Amino acid sequence: MSSLVASRSVSEHRLDELAAGMPIVYGGDRITWVPPELAEAFAPGDRLVVVQTTGDLLHVPAADWDVAVGAVGRAHAAFAAMGTVADDQISAFFDAFAERLSDPDASASIAAANAADVEAAKARGRSTTRLVMDDKMRADMIAGLHAWRDAPSGRGQVIETLEHPGWSVEQVKAGLGVVGFVFEGRPNVFADATGVLRSGNTVVFRIGSDALGTANAIVDAALVPALAAAGLPEGAVSLVDSPARAAGWALFSDDRLGLAVARGSGAAVAQLGAVARQVGIPVSLHGTGGAWIVAAASASADAFESAVYHSLDRKVCNSLNTCCIVAARADELVPRFLDALDRAGQRRNAVSKLHVIADQIDHLPDRWFDEAAISRAEGDVLESRTSTLGWDDLGHEWEWEDSPEVSLAIVESVDHAVAEFNRTAPRFAASLVSSDQAEHERFFETVDAPFVGNGFTRWVDGQYALDRPELGLSNWQFGRLFGRGGVLSGDSVYTVRTRATQSDSDIGR
Repeated sequence: MSSLVASRSVSEHRLDELAAGMPIVYGGDRITWVPPELAEAFAPGDRLVVVQTTGDLLHVPAADWDVAVGAVGRAHAAFAAMGTVADDQISAFFDAFAERLSDPDASASIAAANAADVEAAKARGRSTTRLVMDDKMRADMIAGLHAWRDAPSGRGQVIETLEHPGWSVEQVKAGLGVVGFVFEGRPNVFADATGVLRSGNTVVFRIGSDALGTANAIVDAALVPALAAAGLPEGAVSLVDSPARAAGWALFSDDRLGLAVARGSGAAVAQLGAVARQVGIPVSLHGTGGAWIVAAASASADAFESAVYHSLDRKVCNSLNTCCIVAARADELVPRFLDALDRAGQRRNAVSKLHVIADQIDHLPDRWFDEAAISRAEGDVLESRTSTLGWDDLGHEWEWEDSPEVSLAIVESVDHAVAEFNRTAPRFAASLVSSDQAEHERFFETVDAPFVGNGFTRWVDGQYALDRPELGLSNWQFGRLFGRGGVLSGDSVYTVRTRATQSDSDIGR
């Protein structure tokens, strides 16, 4: 009896406080310690999430836990009701959502909220290149919603039938469940990610604090009215209304999620993915990016310069980050690369920034080492136009505002560039400019990237390349993906159910 009481006491005990210096075991055989600031902040009802891969101690206040769990609860209840929702209703939702984004009154309220978000982000020295919801972004959101409206539904699609004597088995597509999204301050993703409804799923969002005001305005002015007009369950699309990162940790700790999708900076995405994986939630992570262009010995100088220029119109995950030029053509192609980099900066009324391998600076004219005002998130910063770096840093992703920022390396061969890509890059997107088809085939077979091209890198986009609104692009930094490509889209989020039909009632084993 005493052992039963002791067991019950242990299982029912709650963590109400932390003490500075308290040891916390993680990873099975490692220890970290509670810092004083965490101990002081922790209150009864709060949660402590221990990341088992790193030992990070994540403090989730009770209020953030409750708001995330409440949003998942609404989405979970809505998913249970999606089986009674007709495909026409889901189409009507996308149509109504797009229509409300086009409505002048709704657009005005959303634009006002977005302007306030942008100003607040600027005041905090935050990047706003992806936050501004201009007319083009809104038009792209509307086009994406129309694409989902017109897309065929995968729900109930029979993908395989096996006939047996007296009975048959069907493999049938079905909704996966509740999809949880955590993403940076990009309002367009908010609309795109509703595409998971097309396959019969429901969705919970947690958007970065920079764009939370915009997201709430979209919910109030367009999303909720569209759900109601189409007769979809109220919680089919839910927003975690909290600016705290802790709300994202709470969301990804809820094992009612069928899939956890994270977009943003590499370190934050990796941490979120670890939180979800340790509670058994499958993940789709879209963090570190940065594309590479390799110029071969047979490269057309014009094609190479064009590829560089058109890969630097703005900073996103598929922008050119690292350029490798084969040494045999360096004297001719380095100037063409610098011209393209200059023009890319001028297009944005800014001065470009270059990083070059330390012992290769002789390939650059002196003017590239002059000081200039480089556009940063915190404002213009006076610094040298060129900095040096080592081979181990070649894959570092540069985050820039208006000043395009790129690394340059002179390599012995295309094979040398591929080896550096596979060793240092997050293994995302690679492009080879070459006139040799056999070289392209070898490049495709040896470079460890899901996205491979022969020109500019900005084609890597689900909607642009595949005509499907994209929820995220996966790299191969944490291993290749099983059973699907690197583009996550609404129609790729499904499960498979198996249905047996007997025509002979006397079957037995």
